[in-house]
Amino acid sequence: MKKFIYSALIIFLAITVSTSGQLYKDSWKVGFGGFYPRLVNTNVFQEIVNFGAFGALQYDITESSGLRGTLKYLHLNNRYNSNSNSPDVSTDLIGGNFDFLYHIAPCEDLHPFLSVGIGAFVYFPNNSTNGNDDMGFEFEISGGFGAQYKLDEEWFLTAEMSFHIPPLWKLDGNPAQNNSSTIIGGSYDSYVQFKAGALYQFDFGEESRYCELYTGITARSDIDYEKIEQIVKKYIPEEVVKEVVVEKPVPMNDHSNAGNNASSNWILVGVNFDFNSTKLAPESYPILFHAVQVLLQNPSMRVEIQGHTDNIGSEKFNKKVSENRANAVKNYLVAKGIDPNRLEVVGYGESNPIADNKSADGRALNRRIEFKVLN
Repeated sequence: MKKFIYSALIIFLAITVSTSGQLYKDSWKVGFGGFYPRLVNTNVFQEIVNFGAFGALQYDITESSGLRGTLKYLHLNNRYNSNSNSPDVSTDLIGGNFDFLYHIAPCEDLHPFLSVGIGAFVYFPNNSTNGNDDMGFEFEISGGFGAQYKLDEEWFLTAEMSFHIPPLWKLDGNPAQNNSSTIIGGSYDSYVQFKAGALYQFDFGEESRYCELYTGITARSDIDYEKIEQIVKKYIPEEVVKEVVVEKPVPMNDHSNAGNNASSNWILVGVNFDFNSTKLAPESYPILFHAVQVLLQNPSMRVEIQGHTDNIGSEKFNKKVSENRANAVKNYLVAKGIDPNRLEVVGYGESNPIADNKSADGRALNRRIEFKVLN
């Protein structure tokens, strides 16, 4: 059993993924799901018919750390021995746990986390080997690891494997002391929980800039930004080129022209986003770096950063995603020295497409950022 546990831990910590989204601090989630519990240190023969359910409330203190309270019910079904005709020994357990969570690589949509905590429960044995079926109360310590997957801005899937050790020998229906020891020593009845469920974020708290720092916002001086811009324009569908002002409508040292045409939009060609993502792709940084140069050389220029999405998803959700995308660009500009007072952020969602949402290429173009020169 120990070899299986250690192998599972190593495989789990090796998980890598490629997408990320907006993080929040001081936020709340509510969760629910089911268990498959199993005793790992016992004197009786275990049945497969074990099950459980849980409800949880989770508070994310920072991007990486959080607290979680869980209420749970477990049913453990065993037999006196391996004989299929042997009498059943079962235990029902109702309790709660309070855990500290640490998220590894929280900017990724799928990321691992670790948990450690304490708990308490009441248990109800049935058909114990000594005939004593009195209920009892006990404390436990626990630790585990799991993975969380972000479906969208509000919903998450979660899977977890946790270990629970109470100072108790009767949890398996047999009060005799076990011959083997738990994973941390001692011969108590211990159990493992395989948990799967969902989380719903109902309070978003404060938006975090952690993911921009995590990704690493850098620009290289040896990149030919003009060449990149030409390549990007080359692959834009013809009908879109006709309708859209491309990446550089404002002359580098002629802000007066922009002032006379403040209503025109400045589309950052190449600053697009993957589906359901607010993470800036690496190819976006040269374009944004060029935009920084324009803003630095025109210090009186103020711009409205407009976020846009395709039409997949609800209007309310898309509006929120577009605002988060605009904020990601604003955070980059501020990190490069642009005064935040010169920048305004607006999310337009799916309301202003520039390409046909029926095609994948068109939807990709609609997931974009525009600058509107205000003065």
